[in-house]
Amino acid sequence: MTAPSARIRIVIVDDHAILRAGLQALLEVEMDMEVVGEAATGEEAIRKIRELKPDVAVVDLSMPDKLDGLGAIRRVAALGLDTKMLVLTMHSEEEYLLPVINAGGSGFVRKSRADCGLIEAIRCVARGGIHLTPHATALLIKQHHAAEVGQGAALLARLTLREREVVALTAEGYTAAEIGERLFLSAKTVETYRARAARKLGFTHRSDLVRFALRAGLLKHT
Repeated sequence: MTAPSARIRIVIVDDHAILRAGLQALLEVEMDMEVVGEAATGEEAIRKIRELKPDVAVVDLSMPDKLDGLGAIRRVAALGLDTKMLVLTMHSEEEYLLPVINAGGSGFVRKSRADCGLIEAIRCVARGGIHLTPHATALLIKQHHAAEVGQGAALLARLTLREREVVALTAEGYTAAEIGERLFLSAKTVETYRARAARKLGFTHRSDLVRFALRAGLLKHT
């Protein structure tokens, strides 16, 4: 982490020289920032990051060689380098935000907002934070929820229809006897279905079944 009195050392990674020059001019006006290097390709970015050990790399996603910005982020993470990778791109959050975060990126800034958001983002990630706009945060939550629902659906496929019914009613708070009345089963048979479902899903606690039912969309009345 950067010491409070130290300048934030930055490498700019973009294949357009004019943009790199513009970013350098923008950043070096700030008293706490210093551009220590530039790179035009993903491979060059890795070399500069290993050599210069900057605090932050401002990285475009589109690169002319095989190693694009996303690949460079993954490579830095795989190498265990300390440099924080901040994406500055023309691409939308809807398409690239989740891949950037999953690859090990520390933030996402659209080029159209660079003049008002980039400096704040660099300071944030240099401190060890994750920089996301409110829109990006909401999108990330939505995408994460969608992924959870997808995982829940995959697990749901392991269960029979009767096991799904028992899990859903269990999650809604019904006892084995009450479930039995609804499904015309004995309480003992309900317990058997519940135990079988838990075993298939790898769960040991009733609370696990409740969380699973939520993720899988089994609850219709809560």
